[in-house]
Amino acid sequence: MVGTGYVGLVAGACLAETGNRVVCVDIDREKVEALRRGEIPIYEPGLEELVKRNVEAGRLSFTTDLASAVKPARVAFIAVGTPPDEDGSADLQHVLAVARDIGRAMEKETVVVTKSTVPVGTAQRVREAVEAETAVPVHVCSNPEFLKEGAAVDDFMKPDRVVVGVDHPAAEEALRELYAPFLRTGNALMVMDIPSAEITKYAANAMLATRISFMNAIAGLCERTGADVDKVRQGIGSDARIGSAFLFPGAGYGGSCFPKDVKALIRTSRELGAPSAILEAVEAVNEAQKQLLLSRVVRRFGGDLSGRTFAVWGLAFKPNTDDMREAPSRVTIEGLLERGAKVVAHDPEAIHEARRVFGDRIAYSKREYDSLDGADALIIHTEWLPYRRPDFAEMKSRMAQPILFDGRNLYAPAMMAGHGFEYYSIGRPVVGASSSAEV
Repeated sequence: MVGTGYVGLVAGACLAETGNRVVCVDIDREKVEALRRGEIPIYEPGLEELVKRNVEAGRLSFTTDLASAVKPARVAFIAVGTPPDEDGSADLQHVLAVARDIGRAMEKETVVVTKSTVPVGTAQRVREAVEAETAVPVHVCSNPEFLKEGAAVDDFMKPDRVVVGVDHPAAEEALRELYAPFLRTGNALMVMDIPSAEITKYAANAMLATRISFMNAIAGLCERTGADVDKVRQGIGSDARIGSAFLFPGAGYGGSCFPKDVKALIRTSRELGAPSAILEAVEAVNEAQKQLLLSRVVRRFGGDLSGRTFAVWGLAFKPNTDDMREAPSRVTIEGLLERGAKVVAHDPEAIHEARRVFGDRIAYSKREYDSLDGADALIIHTEWLPYRRPDFAEMKSRMAQPILFDGRNLYAPAMMAGHGFEYYSIGRPVVGASSSAEV
């Protein structure tokens, strides 16, 4: 498993759990040493225990020596990053560099699997890169991941489907054997051609992103008409053709997948002469949505926020992860700082990542209520469970003003009115504000 990032580490540990001998490779020596000591660089429920158990059992190991890992391997996974380039396309330099290294190291027939999220046509480029370095037979295939951060271990161990793109029986046989323990309950192994597998990953993420942006657009319409987006969501989600998943309005999507994959799919579509107005609109809606909470704060308090203090609950782009990549909280906090505000933030897991992003430009709180002391308003960005049923009396007693901007619609407006809060949510009526303050 080349790459010990989010995908590589989860996949490697889960494959080791079913009895395989897995060697995870990374060029970062400090990271490898930390993993050998059992120090996990990301927060993912269940992962630390899984890694520790399989390291102790001798099934999982970590190294910086790619050649030593590849030589005895039957299957070599490429799970390195594909960050967006300046034009939005996926940067494949790391994927292709690994492919060349695998080619130089191979000593026997090997199945090379692209696990990284890559544009259509990448497997062929990987094949060419490997074959340029070796005469040993290689079978390249695509095996996109569909892991949800915060539930990745369960997703891998109990997948709703496994997609593999192959063009040779040896590759199909190897992957069927590898994934058989995870599919005993009858969930599907979907075998298809390689380009279809590559597109499937991007299409799945783009569809989910589309649903989020669609609901955020509907939420804006609800606010302008006095409708309640929660009722609208329930009304359309009950349609079996639509379903209720990913219809929750909010402050925009973030993370390592949706923003990057939508951009990459837009870029690929343009390059192939099939531009997608739908995906471009999805991205535009999301970028605007990330500005929503900040714009509401500015409308409520004015453009100069000097002397104001804002508490922020939730920094990660979603709960059960410490990932702040493309997180809407970053947009809000940067905007508050630019306008002279003081920010005190809390997150159950992402504080260390926030320190890397913001340094000492903001203050950090170990306990969520402590962040509220003297705050002019609270802004909620992540729907962590501890935020769902807080002590509203303690919140009010600590805040300079009981004003709350809820980017995840955690609370019922009527309940917030009863607690005496001025409450702003997404796609629902404003509570407790004078007409001049409504946003």
